[in-house]
Amino acid sequence: MTEFAVELSNVTKTFGTNTAVRDLDLAIPTGSIYGFIGPNGSGKTTTIRMILRIFFPDRGRVTILGESEGKCADDRVGYLPEERGLYRRMKVRNLLQYYARLKGFRDCNGEIDFWLNRLGAADWANRKIETLSKGMTQKVQFIAAVIARPQLLILDEPFSGLDPINLELLREAILEIRSRGTTIIFSTHEMDVAERMCERVFMIHNGNKVLDGTVREIQKRCPADEVRIRLSEGQRLPDRIPGVLSREERGAYVHLKLQDGSEANALLKRLANEIQLEHFELLRPSLHNIFIRMAGPEAVASELTELSSSSASH
Repeated sequence: MTEFAVELSNVTKTFGTNTAVRDLDLAIPTGSIYGFIGPNGSGKTTTIRMILRIFFPDRGRVTILGESEGKCADDRVGYLPEERGLYRRMKVRNLLQYYARLKGFRDCNGEIDFWLNRLGAADWANRKIETLSKGMTQKVQFIAAVIARPQLLILDEPFSGLDPINLELLREAILEIRSRGTTIIFSTHEMDVAERMCERVFMIHNGNKVLDGTVREIQKRCPADEVRIRLSEGQRLPDRIPGVLSREERGAYVHLKLQDGSEANALLKRLANEIQLEHFELLRPSLHNIFIRMAGPEAVASELTELSSSSASH
């Protein structure tokens, strides 16, 4: 088994005049859960399709489970696409047998029973897909992706539309698969889920890799510019606080956004001299906040300004 389940080296993919992925280097360790994040149209889906060998790069090399050749993802790869689709008139067990045997896994009934029981779907084994609820259909599609015990599993928005109970059930199932040694690529727009589940996170924006590392490493690169405080009973914050850009009440806490260059220690001293505090905490930016900073409206506006300035200079 190789150190990396997936390696992309200097990969570029274009469609006409649009460069969907540009000079991408990526190494996904074997046995890890690796998050793929990025806004719509960022190049995330194109990257996944190159890993699956649905698309081929115009330049660079894509190596999957030690192989850099081949026309399509092989039997060692499982895939749950964002666009759900099952044969609606087939019965659940027959459908899962079909998907398992497509991957060369013929003695599959024991595995089917295990997963139907594991996800609370055993009573639906002989029901047609068209009679299932949306959540149950999603669980069946998940089983179809994992039924052949893949070495690499690609999950594209696996929790979309699930209620909290089924979301937790599927989350535990993913962790169980990973404990067997399967490498998991986890593509999601839900930043809190990526932060909880993924050991490393890769973000692509406008075809370029902008983040790649553990959540903690990524957070350390971004300035900690928010403070959470709780006031003692009867205390009130001053109307104006030097170094504070904005404030927001969230239940028993108040979140203070610091101006660029302001220090939390100076703020703590200033507040402690004026009011009584029960809680003061410097918050590292969440993955959600980092995502917004890098891909939100303000980031897009800044990028357009830079392009406009660059064009004017020429």
